[in-house]
Amino acid sequence: MRRLMSWIIRTLWSYARSTAEVRSDTRAARRFARFGPGSAIAFPTATLYGEPWIEIGAHTVLGGDITLAAGMGPDYDLGPGTVVRIGSGCAIGRGSHVVAHRSVDIGDHVYTGPYVYITDQNHSYANTDVPVGLQWPVDDPVSIGAGAWLGANSVILPGVHLGRNCVVAAGTVVRPGTYADHSVIAGVPGKVVRTYADELGWDPPLKDSGTPTRVPTPSSGLPPEAPVDPPGHGSATRFPPA
Repeated sequence: MRRLMSWIIRTLWSYARSTAEVRSDTRAARRFARFGPGSAIAFPTATLYGEPWIEIGAHTVLGGDITLAAGMGPDYDLGPGTVVRIGSGCAIGRGSHVVAHRSVDIGDHVYTGPYVYITDQNHSYANTDVPVGLQWPVDDPVSIGAGAWLGANSVILPGVHLGRNCVVAAGTVVRPGTYADHSVIAGVPGKVVRTYADELGWDPPLKDSGTPTRVPTPSSGLPPEAPVDPPGHGSATRFPPA
C-alpha cells in the first residue's frame, strides 16, 4: 500500500508540475503585460501578483518556488507602464525573488543561480519614533545588463545598475551604484574584484578557463574545438552540460 501511495503521489505531482506551470499559451500568461513565446514559470510558485505590470520576453524560464511581484500587494493599480521587465533567453533560478515597486529591468540572456534576491525597495529607519516596518519604504530603480550571471544566494539591492556581462559571485550583496560592463563583483559588501578593458584584457588576468564549452548556440552550433566526450569518472569536470 505504501508503494502504491508513493507512486500515486509522485505521479500526481509530476502531472501538476507539467500542467500547472505558466506558459505563453495559458490563461495565466494572458494576465501579464507581455509573456513571450517559449517562456514559462515553473510550478509551484511561491508568490505571484501584479502580472499586468510585468513583462517577460521570449524563451525565458523562471524556476519553481519563485516570488515575482509588482507593487505592494495584489489588486493595486500601479498606473501606466510596466514595473518589472525581464528580457528574452533568461533563466532565473528556483526560489529566487524579483520584487519591484518602481522599476526592475533585467536584460536579455541573464542567468541566475537559485535563491537570488532582486528588489528596488528597502525599509526606511530615519524616524526613530516609528517602528521600521511601519515607515514608508524607499524606492530606487534597478537594472541588470544583458548577459549577466548572478550566483546563488546573491542579493541585488535598490539602486544597483549592472553593466553588460557582469558576474556576481555566490552570496554577494551588491551595494547601490553603477558597475561597468564585464565587472566581477564578490563579497559582503560586494566589491569589484576583476575588470576588463579592450586594450588590457582582464585585470587581474584570468586563470586557465578549463574545457571549452559544449553548449550549442542558435547561430554557431557546437564549437569545433569542443571535446566530443565528457571527462572520465573522477576527473576534474569543469565541463558545461551539452
